[in-house]
Amino acid sequence: MPELPEVETTVRGLAPLIEGRHFTRIEIHQPRLRWPVPGNLERQLSHRPILNIGRRGKYLLLETGQGTLIIHLGMSGSLRISEVATELRKHDHAVFHLDDGRRLIFHDPRRFGALLWTESPAGEHPLLKSLGLEPFDDLFDGTWLHRKAQSSRCPVKSLIMNQQVVVGVGNIYANEALFVAGIRPDRIARTIARKRYDRLCKAICEVLSQAIDQGGTTLRDFTNEKGQPGYFQLALNVYGRGNLPCPACGTPIRVTRTGQRTTYYCPRCQR
Repeated sequence: MPELPEVETTVRGLAPLIEGRHFTRIEIHQPRLRWPVPGNLERQLSHRPILNIGRRGKYLLLETGQGTLIIHLGMSGSLRISEVATELRKHDHAVFHLDDGRRLIFHDPRRFGALLWTESPAGEHPLLKSLGLEPFDDLFDGTWLHRKAQSSRCPVKSLIMNQQVVVGVGNIYANEALFVAGIRPDRIARTIARKRYDRLCKAICEVLSQAIDQGGTTLRDFTNEKGQPGYFQLALNVYGRGNLPCPACGTPIRVTRTGQRTTYYCPRCQR
């Protein structure tokens, strides 16, 4: 599933290719995505300039001046740049023609993604206005997260995966950040000391930054037909390594369930 680093990589890869361009035509081949594609999307976007492409959580935001196209990649979605002469593939649900003769193609086999339009400020959209802090926001620190934890009865892993608390910490990153911080994922959030939240916030930012940096090394993939926009292979410490030795101490990694999500941790390094 595309997570914050993949979405950030997508934004960075697309920005130099589409910012300043105009949409000339939009083809919607499958309007039934997670939410129906607005019927007036072509009228709203045709001949509009792409002033900026940004990100809020896992949502991509294409700003036109008269409104914003909100894109979510769902569980299997991707965007790619294609030449007009290239044949479309199965599950290419939307095609945005650009004024330089190329196309921006939305591909989503499982159809959990979304293409939405808003003329109000994007941050006021119902899907975005309840989102929590960005992990790279200056306000995101141990004091803030510790304060959020005091009203929570959930495990710390569930807390940092709550998108209304902090955005973009998916299952992989939650497991990895908690390992780096030395915190057991099943610890009740409000029982953890503030200083440990300092380490956790730092670990979250480090893990996400590493993922973004590794993804950024393959941005050239936006120019071909692979549809793989710089996705990375993160050097994982615990995620997916159940019963394998911990890279720090050699103790077998344990596998449990936390909030219906598979959880990996080292019983010796994390407490």
